[in-house]
Amino acid sequence: MKKVITYGTFDLFHKGHYNILKRAKEYGDYLIVGVTGDSYDIGRGKLSVKDSLATRIENVKKTGLVDEIIVEEYLGQKISDIIKYDIDTFVIGDDWKGKFDHLSRYCEMVYLERTKNISSTKLREENFTKYNIGIITDQTDDNQIVKEAKLVSGFEVTSVYSEDMKCAEKMQEKYGLEASYNDLNSFYEDVQVVYIRTALDKRYEMIIKSLDAGKHVICDVPFTLDAQKQVELAQMAVDKNLILINNIKLVYIQVFIQLLWMVQSGLIGDVIRLECSVSKKDRNVPYLFYELMAMSICPILKIMGNNYDDFNFKLIRKNNIVEFGTVNLKYGDAEAVINVGNTIRVDNKIEIIGTEGTITMRDNWWRANYFELEKIDGSEKQVYNVNFEGNGFKFLIRELLQMLQNDRVVSKTLSIEEAGRIVKILQAVSQA
Repeated sequence: MKKVITYGTFDLFHKGHYNILKRAKEYGDYLIVGVTGDSYDIGRGKLSVKDSLATRIENVKKTGLVDEIIVEEYLGQKISDIIKYDIDTFVIGDDWKGKFDHLSRYCEMVYLERTKNISSTKLREENFTKYNIGIITDQTDDNQIVKEAKLVSGFEVTSVYSEDMKCAEKMQEKYGLEASYNDLNSFYEDVQVVYIRTALDKRYEMIIKSLDAGKHVICDVPFTLDAQKQVELAQMAVDKNLILINNIKLVYIQVFIQLLWMVQSGLIGDVIRLECSVSKKDRNVPYLFYELMAMSICPILKIMGNNYDDFNFKLIRKNNIVEFGTVNLKYGDAEAVINVGNTIRVDNKIEIIGTEGTITMRDNWWRANYFELEKIDGSEKQVYNVNFEGNGFKFLIRELLQMLQNDRVVSKTLSIEEAGRIVKILQAVSQA
């Protein structure tokens, strides 16, 4: 019996998918189809998949052409599948021509011509509302939003605004944007979503102007160091039925969501101590410390909750710039410690110590590529990871898309209360 295998996402199942499966079946007696799993799609940055895995599997099954369906869950699985299922022929669309030639050492490779003028990407583009993103900035770095926005169907960064026209023009040229402005009203006419990437002292004003203009807003954090102003901004967005989303990408990334589930489900027992440390030296600006502190407070609140009993802090300053700060939050018999180095270096790490085990995230933990789980019973250490390019902006934009599609303006991933608590702590630190 000659076995054939092919793979695909099979999103928004269409005639082209059917034709590939029909022709693949002709190359053998038994056809196996690998349907990409949700986690695999996310890991490779394919965030615009509309149908659920169950729906995609069912649509493939309904063709009546397939003898067996498997789920593709990780990079490199194709080789294992070819060996496991004793495959004779691997069939795939010719838009992948050359990409899988290395598999020819294991089986015959066949690239099939795609059905012209039809694809899942085209169908998504036809069915998704288009959202132009504009950047409001006073610098020439885009924080990778231009590239990552393109990975989510319906979104594209098209323009930039800066009070300094030379800065705007440099950004336009650097990232190949359609337009640059130093007039806000003209800028607002071209966009539906605004990303505010300015100095801290300008963010509050720019958020208000953008919400008044009827725009959804992504903004670097913190928005402000005034807890009352944070409340006002959140309420203003809700009143105007607009989305105001914090640029803390960690909470939207799959690995952190998995970590959160493991901790909250009691896998490491009761949490008794959580330590989060971060330092960066990529730019020496007065507000960098508060950005790092906001980023570090966030996982503490997500893991241990908003209802801490008390907190205290200590700062080391030089030339009116905070070089190092530590914050301690008390939660009954547990505690959380945040260490932020501005010019003073600390190891980048999150360590969650429970009564039955420890979870550790190392290196650039804010990108949440992996974490380690070690149980107290001495069992083997386990590593959980998802590799992806970029800094995670695409996951935040995907959350924005889901909110828009569901007509929801308040994020379920990072709540208004959590965002408010972050600023409340920052306000106390900044006034010390």
